[in-house]
Amino acid sequence: MPESAARAAARRAASVGPALAAGALAHVGPAATWLPVVRRRLSPRLAGAGHPRHVALTFDDGPDPVSTPRFLKVLDDLGVRATFFVLGDAVVRHPDVVRETARRGHEVAVHGWSHDRPWLPAPVRDVRSLRRAVEAVQDVTGVPPRWYRPPYGILTSGRWAAARAVGLRPVLWTAWGRDWTATATPASVRATVEADLRGGGTVLLHDTDRTAAPGCWRATLGALPDLVAAWRAAGLTVGPLSEHGTAEVHATAPRVGRSGAVPRRPLEHGRSRHG
Repeated sequence: MPESAARAAARRAASVGPALAAGALAHVGPAATWLPVVRRRLSPRLAGAGHPRHVALTFDDGPDPVSTPRFLKVLDDLGVRATFFVLGDAVVRHPDVVRETARRGHEVAVHGWSHDRPWLPAPVRDVRSLRRAVEAVQDVTGVPPRWYRPPYGILTSGRWAAARAVGLRPVLWTAWGRDWTATATPASVRATVEADLRGGGTVLLHDTDRTAAPGCWRATLGALPDLVAAWRAAGLTVGPLSEHGTAEVHATAPRVGRSGAVPRRPLEHGRSRHG
């Protein structure tokens, strides 16, 4: 290559580099909402903040023909309804589980088509796969889903746009149980949830081990009765996102302690373990 041509190519590469970097930043920048401090301050609604006397109970990654029915039974025994964020590719494999979830009064929401990480921009693919998941849920339940939680909570600009295009509202969480780990126990799940949960919060748990340590869902299942009992003892109602409201959590909203008691004085938000 002549020297002048080489220099011209180098200049073009130098100019393209910053543009690519800017595009990548624009794509992944919104994913900063994965950080609890970011979404709590900038978008409480995205964090799942609702009525301060209510807890939204949600489950990700299903449906699972082995574990999900056990969660449905325990929730029936507790008299609790929840929101299940399902993956489209699992919906088409296990439609009966999704159909039964809806029949028992639970809300079925969208977790995406598959459990992938969207690091590279792919706007057309994002819309296509999310629409495919929406159609799968609606075909099975007869009800158009309302909510969207992206896998890993990674909400890129492409996924924001895709959710808007298919009529879904993104929502993440305010507390989780770290229930996907091999060391999770019912006690650890409850303690981790309680470290961050207060009235008005949205709890993220998992009803399957599809993308987690084998059998870890048993820890979540074992924690549910004590979690629900603690929330009710604190004077909180428990239910799906459709009953959660959209009000921002106030400083006086009660934090749920291990005893289930409401503190007499307001507490500041605790540090989330998923930050």
